[in-house]
Amino acid sequence: MKSFAVVFPGQGSQSVGMLESFMTNPVVAQTFAEANEALGYDLKQVVLTGPEAELNKTEVTQPAILTASVAAFRAFRAAAPELAPKACAGHSLGEYSALVAAGALDFADAVRLVRLRGQAMQEAVPAGVGAMMAVLGLDDDVVVATCAEASKEGDGVWAANFNTPGQVVISGAKDAVARAGDLFKEKGARRCVPLAVSVPSHCPMMQSAADKLAEALAAINLKDASIKVYANVLAAPITAKADIVDCLVKQLVGSVRWTESVQKMKADGVEALIEVGPNKVLTGLNRKIDKSLTLGNIASDADIEAVIASLNA
Repeated sequence: MKSFAVVFPGQGSQSVGMLESFMTNPVVAQTFAEANEALGYDLKQVVLTGPEAELNKTEVTQPAILTASVAAFRAFRAAAPELAPKACAGHSLGEYSALVAAGALDFADAVRLVRLRGQAMQEAVPAGVGAMMAVLGLDDDVVVATCAEASKEGDGVWAANFNTPGQVVISGAKDAVARAGDLFKEKGARRCVPLAVSVPSHCPMMQSAADKLAEALAAINLKDASIKVYANVLAAPITAKADIVDCLVKQLVGSVRWTESVQKMKADGVEALIEVGPNKVLTGLNRKIDKSLTLGNIASDADIEAVIASLNA
């Protein structure tokens, strides 16, 4: 059997009707029932029928993706208990799903925590003040240096997500992001794509949200992880409770080092990465990072069968 890690998607992977064919799986249905109870409203109904504007509210999106991801992971483990992941990781919000999978964070606590995280992020920066942009075709160090060049006092921009070699997302004040975009084009960027987001994630403008998250984490019973979790801000594995808390708080204001995280998992002996949850965003990124890895994704019962076969091949 191939040594594998499970990886969990972040915000942007949601869509109305996601996991619809999976909802008949009793493990998936039970997970959504637990989420409904933790949140006090029918999350499953919003996921299946929308409206899209409701699902796309940050404080709804985050619990929805977390629940869908944990449900898919539980269904996979129930179907193949003999297939235990060596490690796990998640992109941004997905790190919370990874911590649930690793036994460090109780699912009901996680659902409430990411709702609060979404609310705190939305409150940290008024709508229209911040922006994010995907930059394609430039080296990481060029993007970092150009962000510094485009930044002014109180009007900054930073590299937020290192997604693949040649794909970096920047985040910051609206005007600073626009200035950086002009500079990237001068420096030969293939494309600069503004993202349809309401908050500038993973940059210092999220400090007030990080402070609220730290308070909330102090009131939650976190545990040491039972398997390695590759933290976004370190691109390295952690298991200790204190490290988990520290990384979750820093993650809101720091960069998601996804490229390095995948490379580190490979260096540590991982042969396959299985994306668990809605959509296939990470599978696309992982393919660009390392073509030698076996890749798969789980969002239905049929996907589980395919992944079991590929891991045993």
